[in-house]
Amino acid sequence: MTDPFDTVAGYLQEHVVVPILWQLGWMKWEDLAGGWALFAVYGAAQVALMFAICMPLEKFLPVERWPDRSAVLTDVFYTVLQRVGLLPLVTFVGFYEAQTTLNAVLTDHGIVPPTLEMLFPWLLGRPVISFLLYACLLDFAEYVRHRVSHKLRWWYALHSLHHAQRQMTFWSDDRNHLLDDLLGAVWFGTIALAIGVSPMQFPLLVLLLRLLESLSHANARLDFGPVFGRLLVSPRFHRTHHGPGAAGRRSCNFGAVLPWWDMLFGTADFSADYTATGDVTASETLASGGYLAQQGAGVRRLVNDIRGDSRQPAPRPRGGGPGVRPANMESP
Repeated sequence: MTDPFDTVAGYLQEHVVVPILWQLGWMKWEDLAGGWALFAVYGAAQVALMFAICMPLEKFLPVERWPDRSAVLTDVFYTVLQRVGLLPLVTFVGFYEAQTTLNAVLTDHGIVPPTLEMLFPWLLGRPVISFLLYACLLDFAEYVRHRVSHKLRWWYALHSLHHAQRQMTFWSDDRNHLLDDLLGAVWFGTIALAIGVSPMQFPLLVLLLRLLESLSHANARLDFGPVFGRLLVSPRFHRTHHGPGAAGRRSCNFGAVLPWWDMLFGTADFSADYTATGDVTASETLASGGYLAQQGAGVRRLVNDIRGDSRQPAPRPRGGGPGVRPANMESP
């Protein structure tokens, strides 16, 4: 039976990707075009699955309702760009090339590239277990990166774009500045190379982790309870991270998929509140501007922080909807 994903990817490769590579003079990437197209199709399927799971939750269990959802449309653009456009390119082509180069250098020096299976031989023949272990290690790496992005003021200047959204939905997961995404991709890819993730595993790991992250951003009154809530980050747990009083260096709940790291390092907050969202120190452009305007505003905030200009827009008043905890007006 023909795999529908392969069929669609083959069509995309033949009629879209290869012609573009030919026009740009990048035919050296032709061998990788099929893989890129396949994971772009997987990304599109992931967006569809994310929509199918999260949209009913937000419709029937919303934390807030907004008469004007225009700000959410920009987040939709971010998601499509990341999941179907840039993400497959970076995760497949970029990682594949980086690992090929690294393995060649190590082999030339008589070094066997490290993998978890090499360090722990009992993992051989157990691909599901090794896949989950890689996922846990990469999630810990993401916890560290995320926490650092809040501690370093210049980095948070970029990351504040993600926190500026006052209408947080499952589309908000990919709402990031391009420079913030670049830093995150380099960090994530470097860790993956260091622990020996294979080029075929890497995009699948990213797709799985990002799907669960999207769920955690949903505008839904959903908690996983005292047991499962300690095993997986829930929308309630992550919403606390996006609260106005928890923005910047005062934040908590940094875990992307697993709350274990927050519990281990004392940054977990399991309070039952559903807080309002949005960094009150972010400019209105970062909160509700269009894609290009937000990217420009992020750069300006970064430049101001590098120059030592600590002036930020005056905190915006923010109240929550019914049953939403009022915003804390403290700055980061």
